[in-house]
Amino acid sequence: MTPTNDQPAPRTFTAAPPLSGEVAVPGDKSISHRSLMLSALAVGESRVEGLLEGEDVLATAAAMRAMGADIERDADGVWHIHGVGVGGLLQPQTALDMGNSGTSTRLLMGLLASHDLTATFVGDASLSKRPMARVTEPLSRMGASFMTSPGDRLPLTMRGACPAVPLDYRLPVASAQVKSAVLLAGLNTPGITRVVEPIATRDHSERMLKGFGADLTVDIEGDGTRIISLVGEAELRPQQIIVPSDPSSAAFPMVAALIVPGSRVTIANVGLNATRAGLIDLLREMGGSIDVVNAREVGGEPVGDLIVTASSLKSVEPDPARAPSMIDEYPVAFIAAAMAEGRSLFRGLEELRVKESDRIATMAEGLRAIGVAVEELEDGVVIEGSGGAPLAGGGPIATKLDHRIAMSFAVAGLVSKNGVTIDDMRPVATSFPTFLPLLQSLGAME
Repeated sequence: MTPTNDQPAPRTFTAAPPLSGEVAVPGDKSISHRSLMLSALAVGESRVEGLLEGEDVLATAAAMRAMGADIERDADGVWHIHGVGVGGLLQPQTALDMGNSGTSTRLLMGLLASHDLTATFVGDASLSKRPMARVTEPLSRMGASFMTSPGDRLPLTMRGACPAVPLDYRLPVASAQVKSAVLLAGLNTPGITRVVEPIATRDHSERMLKGFGADLTVDIEGDGTRIISLVGEAELRPQQIIVPSDPSSAAFPMVAALIVPGSRVTIANVGLNATRAGLIDLLREMGGSIDVVNAREVGGEPVGDLIVTASSLKSVEPDPARAPSMIDEYPVAFIAAAMAEGRSLFRGLEELRVKESDRIATMAEGLRAIGVAVEELEDGVVIEGSGGAPLAGGGPIATKLDHRIAMSFAVAGLVSKNGVTIDDMRPVATSFPTFLPLLQSLGAME
């Protein structure tokens, strides 16, 4: 029987022959969210090509429509957005359903914080467990007010402030979502809003805000601290945007090609922003063969094609300071470590405990279930690699409604003796709806 939307969709992934071919992964999720939001605040029509059409991004599109933006997709897959101008968002008539998207929720809370409207945010069971205080705290200081569920979670209702109060805010944790929420609130706030970032995180918001015409500057101090200043009451200009392929999605075929013997795979048009390239650096340090060809710049973002060849990997102990540059890629990096020679130590990953699931605990539990020796730490894991020998396999793996957990263990199944069963592949649609066809095109599945 074909599973319906409310039924789990289990699947078993078995040992694969050598993977080969050229593939393209979906558009970058971070850039897709921001493209829709900023286009909705520009006056005139913006065009976006390569938008990720996963459930998370579609939730952002639906929310912007609900607040007055005209958003349509044409037959060629190009999205056309007619914006309402900064400060022009309308009162939504119903609750904004964010599905599983923490990015949509936190960035939209920032966007609405400086508008004179009230909005209620709801989400699925996974999103409703995720804490929102890291965003509500600075936005409250700008004048917005919040009524949250216990634990500062969804559902929550917020009331924006207009005019809002400009803020100088030093990030207590490295979080691109919190940084972006404050900057987006600053768009419709008179004066200068500043965010001080001791540890650099992905900088798509800064790049795109400048691209849309916002008066934004970034000053870097001697110790690497970034001071981002935004002049409020901005006027944004419509743009034509080409979204590069998501490096977080490219991580799955990249690791698969490295660990399935005899593989050689090309992944086209991957975003290579330095604040997102940590996994490539890590895998190369492990001995992985990853070559960048056709390097270029598209829409202000560096991109290139990756040629990935199966390699014998060795263990690694990455610097915890690397975490922000690959925070979403650690689950599949753990799979690479499980196939490496030696003992890998990953620290500084506290942020993984507040993702779609507690990714440290969920990955450790799943790795044990497929025969990997793993020790869970408060801020990371220790993994004893197989030295390239196939993993035992097993399952079903409890994904906890987390798309990256599901895809990571699907990759593990490709190098297993007995296959790896995933309890539910439905969450993959949030970020990578073409994941299964992509594996099939590489020869991984019948």
